[in-house]
Formats: sequence, structure tokens, C-alpha cells
Amino acid sequence: MKLSAIAVFAVIGSTSAARPALTINVQDGSFADIGGLDPSVSWSGSTAAGDISVDYGIEASAKPTTDISSLPKNIWGKASADVSGWGLSARAEFTGTDFGSAAVDVDAANEDLDLDVHLEASAGDGFSVKSISATKGIDVDGARITIKPTYDVESEDTDVTLNYNKDGTDVEINATLDAQSITISRQIDDENRVAPTLTSAGGISVEWERDLGDDNSLTTTLKPDDSVNLEWKDSAWTANINIPLDGTDITGTDVSIKREVNF
Repeated sequence: MKLSAIAVFAVIGSTSAARPALTINVQDGSFADIGGLDPSVSWSGSTAAGDISVDYGIEASAKPTTDISSLPKNIWGKASADVSGWGLSARAEFTGTDFGSAAVDVDAANEDLDLDVHLEASAGDGFSVKSISATKGIDVDGARITIKPTYDVESEDTDVTLNYNKDGTDVEINATLDAQSITISRQIDDENRVAPTLTSAGGISVEWERDLGDDNSLTTTLKPDDSVNLEWKDSAWTANINIPLDGTDITGTDVSIKREVNF
């Protein structure tokens, strides 16, 4: 069954697949040997069956091995269609070559109603809904307001996200029964954006994004007495640096470098 499923993807992909992309990640800041490298190849394609659009893909490890079945990291498929003004889609993703269970995402969007509904579930021996959310958008006096309640079926918890955006200022409030937070993001100029976050528990963090041009950027996030995170995007390169803090002392540094290569 495992081999036949992979063979089907290969046959379909030979006629309608996009070029694969190679990603090389230096994991856990380890540069000592090749074991610190985590190369992977992602490949996707699309086709159509009547009014239904079908997308599919696979992400696999590119490490040398004699166990071919251990290479796939995930295999996914997605079907989309428009029905009576609603854009409907269902996506299933398998981890590795374990086809006994799948993570399922179902989406329904209606542009006229400015409404999106999202459902997360798992499918295996049965179909189990994990969470369901709805996002409603409202345009008022040049401002964009979105309200997104989410219900977690497993924990029976509910949270609400409220977002307000106008003239380069974005305010986001997240609230549950036990915790709340507010983030105020302000585009200072064409190159700089600052976003402080406050939580009901007294936590604070500040994010600063610097636009370096040509879709390149440097984002720094400071969490006092916790960490400093830097993300540097330079063309196909992405570098992430995490610096844990204990007061003013640096307790360690973790570096991850990723490069995407399309061929």
C-alpha cells in the first residue's frame, strides 16, 4: 500500500508537477559535522477533475539512507471547488508513510459575506473534530475589523481574536477565560515596523522589523529575562538566531540556517 501510494504520486507528477525545491536547514545550531544538516526536498503538482481542483505534494528527507520508506516527512493532498458562492476546500496530510491516520483541514469562504470557516480534524479509524473557527470581516470608515472566535472541541476552551487595522496601525487582541494579550503594530516608515505585546500575566515583548529591500528583512523580537530572537531573510536564505537570556546574561545561542533551491 505504501509503495503503491508513492507510485501514484510519481505518475501524476510526471505530467503536471511543479519543479521540486531543496531546503537545507542547520538544526539546533550544530555546525560540528554533517549531522547538523537537515536537507529536505519538497515537490508539488496540481490537476483538475471536472469542477474540482486537486493539489498534492510531498516533503522528503534528502539524507543518504538505505531505508527508502524513512525518507518521506509528509504527503498531502487538497481538493477545492466553488459551490453556490462558497469556496470549499479539504486538505489531508499524512506523516511519513503512515497512512493509518491523517490531519484534515476543511475551509469554507464566502467573499460576499466576508466570512471564513475553518475546521481542523483527524481521520483514521473515525473522524474526530479538533477545533472549529470562524473569521468575520467588517469594513468601517477606512478601517478593517476582523473577529475570530475559535472553539477547541478536545479541551472545550474558547478564545477570541479581534483585529483592527487602519492607516499603518494594527491592533490585535487575543482573549481566553484565563489569559489576554494585546499587540499594537505600527508601520513607522517604509522600512521600519514596531510591535509591542502586553499580556494579562505581566509579560512584555517587542518586535522590530526592518525592511532591507527586495523582499529581504531583519526581524528582532526581545522578551526581557527570556530571549532575543532574530530572523534574517535574504533572498532564498533564512537565518534564525535564538539567544536565551537570564537577566542580562546570555545562557546560550541556537542558530538555524535554511536555503531554498528551486531546480
